[in-house]
Amino acid sequence: MKVCYPWQKVSRGEGFFVPSLDTAKTRQEGLVAAIHVRVSPARAIVAIHDGLIGVWFFIPETTRVSTV
Repeated sequence: MKVCYPWQKVSRGEGFFVPSLDTAKTRQEGLVAAIHVRVSPARAIVAIHDGLIGVWFFIPETTRVSTV
């Protein structure tokens, strides 16, 4: 099944959930899709939502700046 990742509709601080049994594959495909539409910094975490396992994709509200 082909999954459409709605990265164009996601703003900073927002995200979307994709239910999946193969979370590693879904995570990789979703992050690659984010690169193709130039979304940065995209993040993904394995999560359970409404009793379903899957991947929560999001764009963090702020990015961390390293001060060394």
